[in-house]
Amino acid sequence: MEPRLKKPTLPALVLTGLVTAVTPALLSSAPSAEAAAPVVAPGDRDRPIVVGHRGAAGYRPEHTLASYELAARMGADFIEPDLVSTKDHVLVARHENEISGTTDVASHPEFADRKTTKTIDGKAVTGWFTEDFTLTELKTLRAAERLPGVRQENTIYNGRFEVPTFDEVLALRERLSRELRRTVGVYPETKHSTYFRSIGLELETPMVAAVRRVHLDKERAPIFIQSFELTNLLELREKQHVRAPLVFLTSAKGQPYDLTAKGDPRTYADLLTAGSLKDLSKAINGIGPEKNQVIPRRADGTLGQPTSLVDDAHAAGLEVHPYTFRNENQFLPVELRTGTSPDDYGKAINEQVRFLETGIDGLFTDNADTGVVARQEFLAEK
Repeated sequence: MEPRLKKPTLPALVLTGLVTAVTPALLSSAPSAEAAAPVVAPGDRDRPIVVGHRGAAGYRPEHTLASYELAARMGADFIEPDLVSTKDHVLVARHENEISGTTDVASHPEFADRKTTKTIDGKAVTGWFTEDFTLTELKTLRAAERLPGVRQENTIYNGRFEVPTFDEVLALRERLSRELRRTVGVYPETKHSTYFRSIGLELETPMVAAVRRVHLDKERAPIFIQSFELTNLLELREKQHVRAPLVFLTSAKGQPYDLTAKGDPRTYADLLTAGSLKDLSKAINGIGPEKNQVIPRRADGTLGQPTSLVDDAHAAGLEVHPYTFRNENQFLPVELRTGTSPDDYGKAINEQVRFLETGIDGLFTDNADTGVVARQEFLAEK
């Protein structure tokens, strides 16, 4: 899908592992998309994109090269690394900078004294943090399944994959694009931008440098750069003159932490009004809303009626890529759950088709093969 393009220079608005080789055996143990399911190359406006959320997090420990590779081989158009920094200012892929839930750090006695409590985005968090480890130290850890109670099957891969650097993810993207003979895009997210800037490890400069080294800082490049904060996106465009597409992530509650830190009272809801979207479109290319902001749940947990968000965003020239679609019952609306176990799969394809019918331009999913099939069914019905 070709991003809706913006001029790179504009008025400021708020200025604010080494992975164990992914062998065929590792890949074949997970479900695969139907062979006939279409794969979308970036630049095709007629089909929504499928973003492999943290890779194929439904089948492998998230944010590992194995997870990203599996997502691409299942048909994902983009792989999505969340970026945090090490002590020596190297960007690595983790959902959070606190890593006790996604690595085996707690089992390393040599790092026991690194456990601490910090305030991240206004909240006290206890554990081990990437910014307290050099890359060499971090590479001695191994990834673990973040949701072992939900995805017990994924725990068989615990201890097998390293924490990858952003450069390693970009290299994997290039290799997979060659092997699969199609363009695999990348969708990096800067995590806790205000926090990392406050400790002298800002994320944006090394991210931009990495993106430019592989020639992805272009208006039509297969990349989206995303953030739940607004200031860093505006500065990427205005101060660093980034040309790559930018996406503002939003939540159904609260406000961006950069605005909290500045005393700016605007919430995510305020920033998603039709007028605000028009203003934001001067700098960004899309929004990534929580899926309930596209179709909210009723009080009984069933899907309600779509909001005007997709139409409002499109009227402003913005793409809409909601998150996060997962197969398990506990993440689905009540009427699409199957059986009694919250961890069993429900009618996830039906849910995604319903959202695609609202006109969204893509979606984030932990199960890339499900997203590809849902898109196939949606396109067949058009």
